[in-house]
Amino acid sequence: MKTTKFHLQTRKETPADAEIISHQLMIRTGMVSQLGSGLYNWTPLGLKVLRKIEKIVREEMDKAGCLEMIMPTIQPSSLWEETGRWDKYGDLLLKIKDRAGRDFCFGPTHEEVITDFARKEIKSYKQLPITFYQVQTKFRDEIRPRFGVMRAREFLMKDAYSFHLSTDCLKKTYAKIHQAYCNIFERIGLTYRPVEADSGEIGGTGSHEFHVLADSGEDAIAYSTGSDYAANVEKCEVLAPTKQRKEAIAELTVIDTPNKKSIADVANFLSVSPKKLVKTLLVEGVDFPVALVLRGDHELNEIKAANLKQVASPFTMLDDEQIKMIAKCDAGSIGVKDLDCYIIIDRAVEIMSDFITGANQDDKHLTGVNWDRDAKFNQVADLRNAQAGDPSPDGKGKIKIARGIEVGHIFQLGDTYTDSMNAVVLNEQGKSQHMTMGCYGIGVSRVVAAAIEQNHDDKGIVWPQQIAPFTVVILPMNMAKSERVKQVANNLYSDLTKLGVEVIMDDRKIRPGVMFADAELLGIPHQITIGDRALDEGEVEYKSRKEMQNVRIKLDEIVNHITSLL
Repeated sequence: MKTTKFHLQTRKETPADAEIISHQLMIRTGMVSQLGSGLYNWTPLGLKVLRKIEKIVREEMDKAGCLEMIMPTIQPSSLWEETGRWDKYGDLLLKIKDRAGRDFCFGPTHEEVITDFARKEIKSYKQLPITFYQVQTKFRDEIRPRFGVMRAREFLMKDAYSFHLSTDCLKKTYAKIHQAYCNIFERIGLTYRPVEADSGEIGGTGSHEFHVLADSGEDAIAYSTGSDYAANVEKCEVLAPTKQRKEAIAELTVIDTPNKKSIADVANFLSVSPKKLVKTLLVEGVDFPVALVLRGDHELNEIKAANLKQVASPFTMLDDEQIKMIAKCDAGSIGVKDLDCYIIIDRAVEIMSDFITGANQDDKHLTGVNWDRDAKFNQVADLRNAQAGDPSPDGKGKIKIARGIEVGHIFQLGDTYTDSMNAVVLNEQGKSQHMTMGCYGIGVSRVVAAAIEQNHDDKGIVWPQQIAPFTVVILPMNMAKSERVKQVANNLYSDLTKLGVEVIMDDRKIRPGVMFADAELLGIPHQITIGDRALDEGEVEYKSRKEMQNVRIKLDEIVNHITSLL
């Protein structure tokens, strides 16, 4: 491809609303252009990268024995009502009506559709196991679309669904897809880590997320220094302390804490560590309000809290008015003494003594508080996020925290959908049995952004060779004035193209400095510069975008040099 025949629009300026590097570079290179909030056009340049990732995904899914199909993007509400997700999925679900007034949604995922397909098409255990997949557009009505295609409302996803007669069979397919995902991300050239994860809105039991490691990642990943254990912080268990609670020494005392609402404010005011305080959070319960109590320096893990049977779904913090009714104070003064609700304390709080808590009176706190003597609790649970230095849940090593971008998620769904939608087959005994199901997703468009987050420098993108829009860029210096440069460039372009190498030749009438800047911004892996001075010695200049070092190579050897690198 020659640039004069290709749609190439680069920008020097960084867009003001682009918060992360992938968004900035995708706009500056012209890979995408924004249509509306969370909606993007993929230009020919961006689409080339997208299609290469799709190709790798398809090849590995096909190798794993999966069958490609395509399902409608628009889904009838009746299917979502069968599973109860029409209301449960919330505002992320874009609901629409047809001309007859019937309810539909723009699919954010396809569990209901594929389960409906399976209950109509699969009748016997002899047809199992089977896995279907598609690469298709999804839509989730994000409250605040941001980070470009990383968190767009419309996005491209590979979603796969497997059907089985038994859990053992499901686990075998799950392991096979897990390996296929590892193959995909390795082939793309990403540094990634699979981690244990919460199943969230999708449902089911076991699940794993696949994270591309990057400082800009939205997710915190906990991993062990002494084993292969890794999990999303939302999922990482925090073990109970091995220490015992010390005996009470201090007397219970009420102290004034005027306008001190936060843990930091109170700790500073009293000149103590936040570890000496506990914080009490009031949330909606199934039958009655629930108090969640954590040590002052710890953060509530809402996923863990939401999974407690006493806590209502969806997880909801009580508002100021509700807090006043229950605790008789504002949120900054809630305490555990004489609190009239169900109290669940974190494991770290159970061993605390002589601690500080709110007094359930505005602008007052209690010091010297002790369990049993001054306050009671109903239950102990793991409520907090893991922190660096915590013991690994598998008992091997300590926890470290890294940032990751979630690009894939696989689930063991069990009969979550097949039961509610009555998707059955005849088993070996001739009896009806609900199928067991797995679900496997990759955010294809998100992988593009994640790859950039992991592969860039101050000059632009540094594409992994496997997904670069072009493999080689030819930069002829002053081609309009030098017939020799023009001839060599065209011959080299022709020779590489005939060998199947994806080449882009910059034949624009622009200054060399602009040409070099664009080549580096675009991140093409291999760069060949042709100029009269080098040609006088029968050479051209080669530069790897990753290494950024110019090397003189004989003109008659450059094709072999490039093909050897590929």
